[in-house]
Amino acid sequence: MASEGVVKGKVAIVTGGGGGIGRATALQMAKEGAKVVVVDIGAAMDGSGGSAGPADKVVAEIKAAGGEAIASTLSITKPENAQAIIDTTIATFGRVDILVNNAGILRDRMVFKMSISDWDDVIDVHLNGSFYMARACVPHFKEQMTGSVINLTSTSGLIGNIGQVNYMAAKMGLVGMARGIAMDMEKYNVRANCIAPVAWTRMTGSVKPDTPERVRAYEVMEKKLGPETIAPLIVWLGSEDAKTVSSQIFFVRGNEIFLMSQPRPVQMIHRDTGWNPSNLTILKDAFKKNFTPLERTTQVIPWDAP
Repeated sequence: MASEGVVKGKVAIVTGGGGGIGRATALQMAKEGAKVVVVDIGAAMDGSGGSAGPADKVVAEIKAAGGEAIASTLSITKPENAQAIIDTTIATFGRVDILVNNAGILRDRMVFKMSISDWDDVIDVHLNGSFYMARACVPHFKEQMTGSVINLTSTSGLIGNIGQVNYMAAKMGLVGMARGIAMDMEKYNVRANCIAPVAWTRMTGSVKPDTPERVRAYEVMEKKLGPETIAPLIVWLGSEDAKTVSSQIFFVRGNEIFLMSQPRPVQMIHRDTGWNPSNLTILKDAFKKNFTPLERTTQVIPWDAP
């Protein structure tokens, strides 16, 4: 591992660090000088099972290259586990500087078939687990007067996808969570940002394409968009060079990095005498040109990734 790097001397926690984007991020963090805590329960994509193997393997890779790392197989869906992960990090490395909330599962169903457990399990891992980890980290960030939270959101939430009501809600929740952390922690020099990655991972591969366009998009993704294309931005957002960047949403696809818009008023109409259900009919024509259409990512960004 390099002795010099953009996050040299920092300590980074990467959830879901045993594979895919998490593994690529953990390795890149270590290469750039960070000490890394690899958190992964080693479960299947639906959350079942568990194994220390994935986390331990990434730790072994980091150590073999001369870096420092430890593994944790605690589930982040329990707040006491999140606190234990942070406590172990502090006990081992003396501080924590970067939290990458990457862990996730899928329970894809059409909304009329989605069970309560399908909803709860996805929210628990993506949203609740990320909050538990952030809540355990931020007191240390506050004391240090520095820190970076990077939440992995998704274009499924930002733009849309079919059969992912639970996943979309969780991923949009992570956007709001990051903005809230950024606002609460601004005076302590702590920042929080989101990345929506497009990369071929075990999670991506588990979602079966249902249109010719999506089949083609998956072929391009598998060929060109490995998880290592996402890691550089995650690492940079944890560095001091990014200390003025907070509460932003980035979309990364291959060699492309997009800064995503955030909700702001786009149009207004006013009526001196006020509104009632009858005269509100004007809305459908007045706002029509600015209504956001029901689109998937591939419709909004239809060109092939570089």
